[in-house]
Amino acid sequence: MTELGGRYGVWRRGRDTGPEFAQVVERLGYASLWLGGVTADDLERSSGLLEATKGLVLATGIVNIWSIDAEVAAAWFHRLHRVHPGRVVLGIGSGHREAQGSQAATPYQALVAYVDDLTRAGVPADRIVIAALGPRVLRLAGDRTAGTHPYLTTAQHTRTARELLGPDKLVVLEQHVVVGEDAVGTRRAAREALATYLRLTNYRNSWLRLGFTEADLESGGSDALVDGLVAQGSPAAVAGRLREHVDAGADQVAVQALGEDPVGDLTALARELRLDQPAQ
Repeated sequence: MTELGGRYGVWRRGRDTGPEFAQVVERLGYASLWLGGVTADDLERSSGLLEATKGLVLATGIVNIWSIDAEVAAAWFHRLHRVHPGRVVLGIGSGHREAQGSQAATPYQALVAYVDDLTRAGVPADRIVIAALGPRVLRLAGDRTAGTHPYLTTAQHTRTARELLGPDKLVVLEQHVVVGEDAVGTRRAAREALATYLRLTNYRNSWLRLGFTEADLESGGSDALVDGLVAQGSPAAVAGRLREHVDAGADQVAVQALGEDPVGDLTALARELRLDQPAQ
């Protein structure tokens, strides 16, 4: 199995991520940095994140297969892997039909073709993961790559992914978190963070499979949906939610801190998770 170095990483949009932030992530004890919403420019700049750190794993979370050609993604991987072997993971995904239009009508077949292209370009299967929500794409991730990197899911999904993929494949999920003692304020921030995703069919279908109802998805999302998808509360409470994924079979949880002070929140969580300890 591909080694990522620890149970907890950080997820952050590529446009908001620079070398200094990567250094903070590593210093706090997080094992990896997952770049979200990756553009070609983000890929071009990303070598600086590895150069600024000593052992941090850098992953894409994700490269959208409709936006970045497989040839470009493969060249990026080889360029960084050659200089920093073992520290690069290529996460790919099919995006959203609402954003991509008719070209995204057959996302499964497109993912298969993209993995084929990466394989032909020499990217090792054990350095690729697929953003998978439903069982069909989860099985593809298990059959053709190192595993999966799902987004906006629950510990129940983590458990299902582990059961489908078996013990030898990666399950590395992204987890929204809002750290704070004001329950009303944290839930408000969590609901605001979900607003865009509530309009996207693939996420709605995923949440329905997880047992939420159509009513949960209306009017900005029910409290049950918001609380189920976004870990909120004190650092201890949020850390407890992150551990639920590990207990459900996750190899790693990539924390997306949504508050106004993400570094402060990540620092508090690192303390609660005891990331300064050898065993995570």
